[in-house]
Amino acid sequence: MAVYRHGPGTGHRITPGGEFGDEAVCRVAAVGEQVTGVRVGQRVYPYPLLVTGDPGRAGTIGAFSEYILAPNARLGLELYPVPEEIDDRTAALIEPFAVGARAARRAQPKTGEKAVVFGAGTIGIATAIALKEFGCEQVMVCDLSELRLEKVRRLGFPACNLREEGAGAAAAELFGTARGLTGPAPDVDVFLDAAGDPDLLKLFQEVGKIGSRMVVVAVLAGERPVDILHMTYAQKALIGSGGYFPEDVRDVLRIMSTGKYDISSIITHEFPHAALKQALETAGRTDQALNVLIRYGDG
Repeated sequence: MAVYRHGPGTGHRITPGGEFGDEAVCRVAAVGEQVTGVRVGQRVYPYPLLVTGDPGRAGTIGAFSEYILAPNARLGLELYPVPEEIDDRTAALIEPFAVGARAARRAQPKTGEKAVVFGAGTIGIATAIALKEFGCEQVMVCDLSELRLEKVRRLGFPACNLREEGAGAAAAELFGTARGLTGPAPDVDVFLDAAGDPDLLKLFQEVGKIGSRMVVVAVLAGERPVDILHMTYAQKALIGSGGYFPEDVRDVLRIMSTGKYDISSIITHEFPHAALKQALETAGRTDQALNVLIRYGDG
């Protein structure tokens, strides 16, 4: 969306005339004579870091093209077979859900802990689900979009509309309070930024309890002030999370295969690839859309 709106140089190394897109589920159209274990018609997830043979193209593997070339393809490395239990719509979300699983893993969640996720987009929701699956007892999701928060509630998570209530007050009401460096603080172990709001780091320093940690997965350029003395005495941690690894893909395939969550419900719109421009513009209207799916061929 950043590139569509603002042009080249604003994300994922997308260039005019070049391939772009990195979120896809595919069926194998053809197999080279030296490729083993991969068959025509097989449904697979292309791992962006490796599938093209060029890790620098992880964001531009051609997910918005009709075909993706996967040289030297191997199952479990460049391509991951998608279990039959996962429908196509859900499988189309494997890539962003793997980003969310990595962010949740970086938070080092422990059984019984409590978390607050800022941002009810695809990655925020993916992170909330992964945190729950990795042991968190309760996970609250905060956003400004009531459409997105309603999706969150239907998935079984408490939600906070930041237009109506502050995150700190909502978290204290839901989770209770614990010891903060300067007084009572919401009893939250993990804060996770999937929104990219520059004020969230300040909020974490203000309301985070002793020993809490914050993971930033949202892409937001620029420097932010950090009170090092406060972070030191409060035993807080600030953690970055970018991309993901094979273990995260395997976690997502496992979570999706259980059918425990109606993951495809976060897809609000679907378009044929001929309507790509309309799909992108729809995806940019966060008050009206969450995840937008584009289908190629006859599906």
